[in-house]
Amino acid sequence: MTSEDVERLLIQFQDENGEVLGSPFDVPLDITPEKLQLVCNALLQKEEPVPLAFFVRGEAEVVSSLGLCVKALGVETEQVLPVVYQPQAVFRVRAVARCTSTLQGHTEAVISTAFSPTGKYLASGSGDTTVRFWDLTTETPHHTARGHTHWVLSIAWSPDGKKLASGCKNSQICLWDPVTGTQIGKTLAGHSKWITWLCWEPLHLNPECRYLASSSKDGSIRIWDTVLGRCEKILTSHTQSVTCVKWGGDGLLYTSSQDRTVKVWRAKDGVQCRTLQGHAHWVNTLALSTDYVLRTGAFEPATATINPQDLTGSLEELKERALQRYTKVRGQAPERLVSGSDDFTLFLWNPAEDKKPLARMTGHSALVNEVLFSPDTRLLASASFDKSIKIWDGRTGKYLMSLRGHVGSVYQVAWSADSRLLVSGSSDSTLKVWDVKTGKLNMDLPGHADEVYAVDWSPDGQRVASGGKDKCLRIWRR
Repeated sequence: MTSEDVERLLIQFQDENGEVLGSPFDVPLDITPEKLQLVCNALLQKEEPVPLAFFVRGEAEVVSSLGLCVKALGVETEQVLPVVYQPQAVFRVRAVARCTSTLQGHTEAVISTAFSPTGKYLASGSGDTTVRFWDLTTETPHHTARGHTHWVLSIAWSPDGKKLASGCKNSQICLWDPVTGTQIGKTLAGHSKWITWLCWEPLHLNPECRYLASSSKDGSIRIWDTVLGRCEKILTSHTQSVTCVKWGGDGLLYTSSQDRTVKVWRAKDGVQCRTLQGHAHWVNTLALSTDYVLRTGAFEPATATINPQDLTGSLEELKERALQRYTKVRGQAPERLVSGSDDFTLFLWNPAEDKKPLARMTGHSALVNEVLFSPDTRLLASASFDKSIKIWDGRTGKYLMSLRGHVGSVYQVAWSADSRLLVSGSSDSTLKVWDVKTGKLNMDLPGHADEVYAVDWSPDGQRVASGGKDKCLRIWRR
């Protein structure tokens, strides 16, 4: 077969929102993604070309050549074929491969662990009633924050990285300074049962990081003014324990509850906007498509250095940077919400506009413990007690793949900042790093002596931290 005989077809590039780029283009069927990239970047005319992924009709990714994709989908080569291009992260996070430190200190199980927004600090909350801060440059214990009188169930970093909030089973909330390990202000008391979740107001709405939302087993949500140390609002309407609260970037609060509903509130005046119904059992967990960008605030993972630094700049600059990042990730459409439940299903919602779900996602054969959008919002990972992690399309809720390998319940997952890798912690005492593009196991990380309850990947991509029943915090690196 000579070069003149290669089959050709017309393709039309378009972005994820369906905006057409240029006019239809005549290409050979055996064109590779690299060549498509050259063509597409030439049409985009960006100064610095970005890596792109291509999807025929927006569903099948072009991996080796366009022809194979066309064959697999059984598409007519007579018509113009729409090819969707997706910009990928310009940086790559390398998979963690070894445990560099085992940090002892907690005397009970580690229940939660979290990196600060820039990845400079690491905090963990434990059943021994303390919050501990760890020094990441030397990977040694830094401060032990004592103040709670019962298990620390939830911790949350303010998006500027200057404060950590922790909530305990005795229904108290404390604020800590990561530099000194001392308590900021007084203990916030008011809930009558334990704290289930904490969430700060986004940085681009208030660069002072002043307000904190907490949800509790007592069925209420409270908004605290952390500067004055008092409760601003109490939101009540749920009839059972509130399991999760998220503070969205458009001024809405989202809460999930064991009364089987998800409720949407206006943050500024506490008015209830909507009740999202559909789950047949407790709603355990929520995820916002903008979670990652809200968590990291003004910090851009692509600019990360080897030694993480605190963010510099005036409040206005930080607010501006955070707002730019937020609008870029959010795009044209409002943020999406996913809820995971004890009824084994997930629902994808567009809570700002509609009380009907966009999709009901089924497939798990046990309760869903955690859901998480990838940083670029295109994918969604759900961790379940059926030992699997499932990956779904973040826009449509369509099922993409299952990641199998754990032999116990999967408790928590965390995305790498470039959305290409996922790490999971399980009751089988291992962590596993998955390559989400291929759906294959990238790294198996044994090391813990018992169940792994908490796992987090630092936003600068350098480290993974995990904690669990063996009371040790482990740090994993490349």
